[in-house]
Amino acid sequence: MAVRTPSLPARAVALLLVFLCARAAASAAPDTTAFHVLQRTGITGTHTDYHGYDCCNFTFEGREAKIVVPKRAAPGHPWLWRARFWGHEPQAELVLLEKGFHLVYCDVSELFGNAEAIGIWDRFSAQLIAAGLSRRAALMGFSRGGLYVYLYALAFPDRVSCVYADAPSLDFKSWPGYKDAGKGKHPLWEVFKREFGLRTDEEAIAWRGNPLDRAAEIAAAGYPMLHICGDADMTVPISENTDPFEMKILAAGGRITVIRKPGVGHHPHSLIDPSPIVGFILKATAERH
Repeated sequence: MAVRTPSLPARAVALLLVFLCARAAASAAPDTTAFHVLQRTGITGTHTDYHGYDCCNFTFEGREAKIVVPKRAAPGHPWLWRARFWGHEPQAELVLLEKGFHLVYCDVSELFGNAEAIGIWDRFSAQLIAAGLSRRAALMGFSRGGLYVYLYALAFPDRVSCVYADAPSLDFKSWPGYKDAGKGKHPLWEVFKREFGLRTDEEAIAWRGNPLDRAAEIAAAGYPMLHICGDADMTVPISENTDPFEMKILAAGGRITVIRKPGVGHHPHSLIDPSPIVGFILKATAERH
């Protein structure tokens, strides 16, 4: 039965991660679970199964958070950070769990990567790193999660091993603004404006804080990027997002690979065979460990 949990204090998160890393690295896992560790620290948490892996569920600063533990941690304790849409199309992350990656989630929707969201993720990732996970994470952003991961990466490029973005929104004018789609603005357009302190549509359209606007800064950080997109996506059009982003990244000397899926729309995300995604993340993690 799920239990609603209070926010974990920083020390409790650190203690939890130290335990989880040690447990995953052990050749034979003890009977003690992450749930029992939370109990010993005075925090009531939940322990659930995630496709056969131990998932610890808790809250961090009032936000839903999860840590999925590999059976045996890879050297250096690498980790994959899913930004949004927990559990959706998990095929790549399941292979990476098998290869010893931790899988991490901290829900900051719908803050759209604003200063509050980046602050929460800053403190969250700092605790994970202090507890023993690798200094750099592989960031994974599906759809609007692309905005989240790139805005975080702009703030903390030294904490990024690579970015895997799937059908990503990279410009708020494109989504939720629906710039050229003729649909009228998505209801979340008003949420975006509010979260970034933009009072009018004109201010929002003139705003230059989008990942697409800041592609040269992203390229300069040096981490590799992989985008997977359907070329028939009408929700987050590739022509308004990944296509111009790729051009700007390459022009600035950055490292980006784009896999285009002919005739595919916004869904399905990922790839049936996730080998290209897994290979990209493994290589980038090894290079930037």
